[in-house]
Amino acid sequence: MLEVLPADVAELIEQGGVIAYPTEAVYGLGCDPDNNDAIEQLLQIKQRPWQKGLILVAGDYHQLTPYIDESQLSAEQLAFVKSKWPGPFTFIMPIKPGLSPLLSGSFDSIAVRVTAHEGVKAICAAINKPVVSTSANLSGQEPALSVASIKQQFTGKIAGLVKGELGTQASPSTIIDAKTGVILRQG
Repeated sequence: MLEVLPADVAELIEQGGVIAYPTEAVYGLGCDPDNNDAIEQLLQIKQRPWQKGLILVAGDYHQLTPYIDESQLSAEQLAFVKSKWPGPFTFIMPIKPGLSPLLSGSFDSIAVRVTAHEGVKAICAAINKPVVSTSANLSGQEPALSVASIKQQFTGKIAGLVKGELGTQASPSTIIDAKTGVILRQG
C-alpha cells in the first residue's frame, strides 16, 4: 500500500484504486464515483451491501452538481443546505437520473457533503470531483482511527493510504434530508 500526500493521490484514484484517508472524525475509504469497478471493489473490501448506498464528499459545492438533481429542491431548501457547508453535515439529496445505483443503493437519492477538512479538500481538488466516502472498517465494526489500524485491516486490499491528520470531530456527520429538513442521524 502506497502512502501518498493528498495532492498526489489522483493517479491512484483515476486508475480505479480504493484509498484510505483521514476525514473530520475517522479514516475513510474512497474511490472515483464515476468508476463502477472501483465502487464494487470498495464495497467488497468493506463487505457492505450495495443497497445501502454511499456518501460523496466534495471540496466545494460545484463538484456535487453532476450528481444531484437540484430541480427537485426549492431555492429555500438549497439555501439551507448551502448554509451548513462546508462542515459536518451530510444531506440526502435527489440523485441525477442515469448515475450508478451503486452510489445511491436502493434509494432515489444520494448522500452528499462538502467538507471543511483540508486533506479531503485537497483530494477532491486533485481529482476535480467528489470522492466516494465510507468509514474505513468492515461493515458493523468500529471505524479506523489510526494508520496502524488501516495497515492492519487493509494492507493488500487498497491502493493507497493518504497521509494526514484526522479532524477534531468526535462523531460522524449529522445526516439531514434536504427535502424535508428531518434529521436522520445526529452527529
